[in-house]
Amino acid sequence: MKTVILAVAFVALCSPAFAQLGGLLKKAQEVGDQIGDQKKKLDDLTISAEEERKIGEEVSAKIRQRFGVVQDPAVHKYVTLVGTLLARQSERPALAWTFIVLDTDGVNAFASPGGFVHVTRGALGLIRNEAELAGVLAHEIGHVAHKHTVNAIQKNNAVKMGTAAMADRAPFLDQLANKAYEMVLENAFDRGDEADADKASVQYTQKAGYASGTLADFLTRLDDRNKDQPARNGLFASHPETKERIEKIRQQAGTKTTAVVEGRYKQHIKYEPIPITSIAAVEDGSAGLTGSASSKAGDKSAGKSKDKKAAEEPKKKGFGLGNLNPTVAPESKSAQVSASGGARGVGPDRAARGGGNATVVKVAVSEAELEAFKKGIA
Repeated sequence: MKTVILAVAFVALCSPAFAQLGGLLKKAQEVGDQIGDQKKKLDDLTISAEEERKIGEEVSAKIRQRFGVVQDPAVHKYVTLVGTLLARQSERPALAWTFIVLDTDGVNAFASPGGFVHVTRGALGLIRNEAELAGVLAHEIGHVAHKHTVNAIQKNNAVKMGTAAMADRAPFLDQLANKAYEMVLENAFDRGDEADADKASVQYTQKAGYASGTLADFLTRLDDRNKDQPARNGLFASHPETKERIEKIRQQAGTKTTAVVEGRYKQHIKYEPIPITSIAAVEDGSAGLTGSASSKAGDKSAGKSKDKKAAEEPKKKGFGLGNLNPTVAPESKSAQVSASGGARGVGPDRAARGGGNATVVKVAVSEAELEAFKKGIA
């Protein structure tokens, strides 16, 4: 009898049905292994706060090399006071926030990961009061506080690569910094991130005591200035729905009247707005990262690209590592930076020539100074 049972069991184990079940179990194991591999790849893409800061430092260095830095401690001190006050209202007040004024007539602002916020002297010239400056800085602070650049990197197609490419973190982070620089320079945030930064700007400025709707005032003036320019020209120009954004900001801000602090702004900021037709530009393929600092702002011919086909090249989307450029030493990167600022940045603000000094102007802000500054918002 036992022999019969064993024979039946043997036949059952050898049957096609059991073989099929075994195949399914094997397939399930393979799927489980794939899920585990994907999780490992995602874990490899987790960027620590320290790594975020390193990426931000590299991106900021590239931006400074591209546009130069205004070497005026008083201007940096003032912008840092406004920026620090706003950063304290954000979700990441403890970051080592750094505020940098770029030496270019182009109207622009850039946020890089880890707490670096850049605004151009061209933007300072177009801004009319401290509340407008607060609105612009708060928008960029929102990008950093909500990790828009970092999140975009983590969601990109790099998770499809094997972990071998990520085993050595240093070169991998260099690649991510290159891509982050391109994203920041091109204002390549998606519509949701831009709307989120707009909302953050309203919230931070309100908490600090400023009239939050003044960001919309600045955008309105900027939109009018840019009406004859390509859609991708400069600050807040990632998307054509500028008027829709302005209306939404006004709705979020409400009707509450708060401070604009125009007098203090004019006391500290003496720049005047530069006509968009008078902004000198870095020519495509030119030598030198920022062009000559001695070039006249009225040199209209400098803004003409030598390669119309390159200027009309559509912006590439996606963050696949296959599209990442290798890290290039600053001294050998001139043509690449010029192309990024000129060919893809088809408008005058994107292609604007910068100054020749990329040195960071270090300023310190004490708690007493910040408290006294805050009392001046009235």
